[in-house]
Amino acid sequence: MRDFFQQMGKYFARYKQYIVGTLALNVLAAVFNVFSFSVLLPILQILFKVDTEHYAFMAWGTGGWDNLVEVAKNNGYYYSQLLVDTYGPATTLLVLGLILALLTLLKTATYFGGSACLMPLRTGIVRDIRVDIYKKILSLPLSFFSEERKGDILARVSTDVSEIDSSITSSLDMVIKNPIFILVYVGTMFAMSWQLTLFTLLVVPLMAGGIGRIGKKLKAKSLYAQSKWSDGISQIEETLGGLRIIKAFIAEKKMEDRFRAVNNEYRNASMRVAIRQSSAHPVSEFLGTCMIVIVLWFGGYLIFSGKSPIDASGFIYYLVILYTTLQPIKDLSKAGYSIQKGMASLERINKILAAENTIKEIADPKEVTSLNNAIEISHVNFAYTPGRDILKDISITIKKGQTIALVGQSGSGKSTLVDLIPRYHDVSGGAIKIDGEDVRNLSIHSLRGLIGNVNQEAILFNDTIFNNIAFGVEDATQEQVEAAAKIANAHDFIMELENGYQTNVGDRGGRLSGGQRQRISIARAILKNPPILILDEATSALDTESERLVQDALERLMKSRTTIAIAHRLSTIRHADKIYVLHDGKIVECGTHEELIAQDGYYKKLNDMQAL
Repeated sequence: MRDFFQQMGKYFARYKQYIVGTLALNVLAAVFNVFSFSVLLPILQILFKVDTEHYAFMAWGTGGWDNLVEVAKNNGYYYSQLLVDTYGPATTLLVLGLILALLTLLKTATYFGGSACLMPLRTGIVRDIRVDIYKKILSLPLSFFSEERKGDILARVSTDVSEIDSSITSSLDMVIKNPIFILVYVGTMFAMSWQLTLFTLLVVPLMAGGIGRIGKKLKAKSLYAQSKWSDGISQIEETLGGLRIIKAFIAEKKMEDRFRAVNNEYRNASMRVAIRQSSAHPVSEFLGTCMIVIVLWFGGYLIFSGKSPIDASGFIYYLVILYTTLQPIKDLSKAGYSIQKGMASLERINKILAAENTIKEIADPKEVTSLNNAIEISHVNFAYTPGRDILKDISITIKKGQTIALVGQSGSGKSTLVDLIPRYHDVSGGAIKIDGEDVRNLSIHSLRGLIGNVNQEAILFNDTIFNNIAFGVEDATQEQVEAAAKIANAHDFIMELENGYQTNVGDRGGRLSGGQRQRISIARAILKNPPILILDEATSALDTESERLVQDALERLMKSRTTIAIAHRLSTIRHADKIYVLHDGKIVECGTHEELIAQDGYYKKLNDMQAL
């Protein structure tokens, strides 16, 4: 429970007014419940002639606070006798019944009010956790997601948050309400007989120990079950992404067997958790009955021996209160099981929420609004894992308005190098400067605002063409979007679609061809109008006609901009101001296309292979 309150405390603090309200209402509900039981005593003792003693009225406050219960009990019997003497037993029974009904109405109304106060808390906590996870996902560096499975992250956002909702937030009512009921009931029992209550409390640890033994391993088993479902979600995600390959290689049976195995493991783990959790009620029921039996024997022994501080009717009322106390104890133990189960999911979610963001801003970063002179890449080294450098002593100066190109074999570090400029990763050594200022001293928001990206894979969102082009640009008008689309050679095909700019592109732009998707992404970069442009294999996946249209759009986009282009097709970058050839993370050659051909080195070999 301590871990529960430590980890959920920040969420509870946001809804403290609701917690105060439910505490107050539940205290009233418990008090009304105790008083409703006390109405039964006069019915038993007076109406059915169990007690023939004659009671006289005692002034309130007689004997001080220590004697308050006795005074209240005496006066209750006095007024009951007065009702019987004045109106008869039948009318007295009706009056007491109406009082019991009124107290029950008050009890149930306050009980409902306490539960209703928790609804904003329950739903708010689940909403806040989802928002916190999403915000954290947006803020984490790209390196975090290269080490985590996408399916596992999806499982934590969906299944684990749902588990928190069903296990933890659904137990809040029991966690807040039941301790109040237990305290009020135990306080009433102490007021009736502290000796008998002390004996009862000696028996409670035996009951709690038996229940605690069951719940001890519930969290670990739940954690294992949730990890197995993450494996299943990951496999579903991989299947959706690779369905074409699965069908091409006739691997449906293999994938089905893999998923069946994972699903069976999850089923078995979940079954063990459910069995352990379902054992809570019968065990607590049995142990509670054992406690009642022990207290019944001890109380009966005291009454028969004449040493009991309460009489027989008082002992019956005491047993009623004790039996009523068992239900909140059972509910509290049930909540404990649910919370332990939910804490396993909370622990998995905290792996995302507690993940360190290695891309950090300094305390007072500088804002940058334009590129005035040059981008300097000075003696840069970079490694994803220490000791295994991907880039080694890279130095490049890109003057404003220049177009430079990076070429080389796959894995030579080209994409990694351009990812360092907008700080998707931070350099391991050296520095990258814009107009002489280290990018690590700049505001990340303003730095990335300078840069436009067109990648090999055109990433579109499941939205309209208009919203995809206007993505990241506030208050873009229809005229601005159309102007950007015209420059990108996209306007004509857009107007041929059924709804024009309001046509939905489908999941990842699946309703458009590769060339159309790429031209939409170019239009998006044009609308952003960045001073620095990064082109990462922007035409490598296109057919000849689409490549010509896209290349024409890129040339328009590159005018008056500082451009860094990564290309495998050397024909697309032969007019660059300077070409840098990377091999195994190092710059091995640089120069214009003609200069590199004349050097007869690595670039010349690449050019000859493509010509062949």
